[in-house]
Amino acid sequence: MEKLLISACLAGEKVRYNGQALPISEPLEEQLSSYFELVRCCPEVASGMPIPRASAEIIDGPASLVLEQKAKVKDNQGHDVTDAFVRGANMALQLCLSNNIRFALLAEGSPSCGSFLVYDGTFSGVKMQGRGVTAELLTQHGITVFNVNTIQEFIDQLPLVICNQSFINADFMK
Repeated sequence: MEKLLISACLAGEKVRYNGQALPISEPLEEQLSSYFELVRCCPEVASGMPIPRASAEIIDGPASLVLEQKAKVKDNQGHDVTDAFVRGANMALQLCLSNNIRFALLAEGSPSCGSFLVYDGTFSGVKMQGRGVTAELLTQHGITVFNVNTIQEFIDQLPLVICNQSFINADFMK
């Protein structure tokens, strides 16, 4: 069975910066589980960051520059947490590579997992187009990243994904 990387918070684990989860609906999780083995990961926790922790945002550039050490991730107390975010992204990538994971469902808005929107680095609640550090690294390595807002697009593509992997399911082929 093909594996899908999923943000641990979307799978119901209370690992977000505020100690909360951001779970997807149970029917959606069941639907995904019928086609994929769900591999849970929180890059921030994997890197050793605590729960709860100060909120963090990408400062002075996009996530691609964070990966090049040309931009930073700082928490709302001014601490540089770049190394932890890069370490977590690399751990998520290694998890994907070692498990032949081609797809990831990540939490939108996160400085790690955001795949379309991230906070703008001013800690004012303003979002801008961009990726989090983990989403950027996975994308750079050919892993397709979806979020809760684009999950329907992913689900709509499942028949092709399943057929391309020789997994044919009558429910999706109707």
